[in-house]
Amino acid sequence: MIETEAGRAASRAAGEGLVTADMLAQLAYCERRFHLVYVEGRWGDNAFTDEGRFLHRRIDAQDDALPDPADHPERPQVSRSVSLTSDELGLHGKLDLVETQGLLRKATPVETKRGPAPDKGDEPWEPERVQLMAQGLLLRANGYDCSDGVVYYAASRRRVAVRFGTELEQRTRELITRIKALLAAPGAPLPPPLEDSPKCPGCSLAGICLPDETRALRDPEATEPPRRLFPAHDDAAPLYVQDQGAYVGKEGEGIYVSRGRERVAFVHLKDLSQLVVCGSVSVSAAATNLLCEAGIPIVHLSMGHWFYGLTTGVGLRNAFDRAAQFRRAEDAAFCLGIARGIVKAKLSNQRTLLRRNGDAPATDLEEIARCMARVDEQSETESLLGVEGTGAAAYFRNFASMLKPREGEAPAFDFARRNRRPPRDPVNAMLSFGYAMLAKECTVALIGVGLDPYWGFYHRPRHGRPALALDLMEEFRPLVVDSALLFAVNTGMVGPADFVTTAAGCALRDGGRKAFIRAYEARLEQLATHPVFDYRCSWRRLIVLQAQVLARVVRGDISSYEGITTR
Repeated sequence: MIETEAGRAASRAAGEGLVTADMLAQLAYCERRFHLVYVEGRWGDNAFTDEGRFLHRRIDAQDDALPDPADHPERPQVSRSVSLTSDELGLHGKLDLVETQGLLRKATPVETKRGPAPDKGDEPWEPERVQLMAQGLLLRANGYDCSDGVVYYAASRRRVAVRFGTELEQRTRELITRIKALLAAPGAPLPPPLEDSPKCPGCSLAGICLPDETRALRDPEATEPPRRLFPAHDDAAPLYVQDQGAYVGKEGEGIYVSRGRERVAFVHLKDLSQLVVCGSVSVSAAATNLLCEAGIPIVHLSMGHWFYGLTTGVGLRNAFDRAAQFRRAEDAAFCLGIARGIVKAKLSNQRTLLRRNGDAPATDLEEIARCMARVDEQSETESLLGVEGTGAAAYFRNFASMLKPREGEAPAFDFARRNRRPPRDPVNAMLSFGYAMLAKECTVALIGVGLDPYWGFYHRPRHGRPALALDLMEEFRPLVVDSALLFAVNTGMVGPADFVTTAAGCALRDGGRKAFIRAYEARLEQLATHPVFDYRCSWRRLIVLQAQVLARVVRGDISSYEGITTR
């Protein structure tokens, strides 16, 4: 989420209790979008917002003041990027362009839009008319005669006039009053999404709002399948820096990695989702500032790839999700409902992975199925832990049957049981490493949606333990990490020489670690079908989607949590 300069200016105005012209346009377009942007501080970019920002580059390059008519009494004048405020109206706006006509003090605001003009005879959409009317009110409040405005449509290169009549002015004033009421009650619930609206596909917040997904989870009997209104996977990807002594610096709108005097990598911000630094890697202050401003987290791992923490920017500027999260965590019934959804999904995914890839006896598969059936019978999370443990024991008893290493490598990949702290064999070393990476992924996703990754519902909070990230990752352990491990071993990406075993335990060597990261990242980028929404997107996107769903359950927008399962 990268906030634009115009967005920051609007946020400052909102913080001063002023309604902005853009707020009026957003509310007229969709009340749920207004709430997300101006009450919860969320923002998202897409091709349309990028195009609009490009079209406004000339306007935003300078800030003009309205001219004194006495300077040029007879000649019309044009002013760009004009900021005006009316304390009486409680209104602020940054006008794209204002055309003034000398001593007549007549002013015409011109608003630039990227799309095509409406058909001849049709007037602009209501959000555009309301936004212009607000600019007209600001010009009037500053002593100008303003009876009409203009919308300039860049795609059509056409100007369309908007008359400032009584009805439009009344509607605009009603929206100003409505916005003041909404901003005075910031803890209000999220408004319902639009129903199958044509506005949603082009909305830059569709992947945050989740209109169709919300409808599908609220009404399981709905016949219309949800539309996937966001990309199946992100173009941006994490950058792992593992070379000890490496240096990360800033250059333009990107970062570079150097080792000594040799530059080994350069990545543009648009291609970067996370910077993951492992061990003794230096990141310059300039690079840190750039990444924080862009909303790109820096993930800190130890040389052994234990997850230590994150460096992030300010992020979401509200605490409503976290306040709701802490309240919900005190509700034992709510925590149990979340825990049931998590455990049921995890057991189902473990059973499916065994059925697809292993030679587990029917008795063990039936035992996991019985555990799944017992989940809803548990009345407290402590007993649920026992059910999960029984199912996990049956799963790991048969884990070795899914490992099919190349001939001669089997002894190195013998797996008897799960062990950790420290792991004693190569398979457990990869599992521990992979789960640490997945915890990092879930932590980033939860912070991105406004939740506290350290305050869980199933895993109890403990100092230094990302309990909610552990909650979220449970259903993804077999789907992401275990699957990546099977691929790495069974295809020969990692071999016995990629591990070092001592009395202190077993660990991946540098080459093996890099190979496993490639397998892990490849798995996150694979497409999968969502079991409820029935569309395909990457596993990384599914993790973020589940974090969003969990946040909506916490806020009461959705009634219950359902974990991701594979078919």
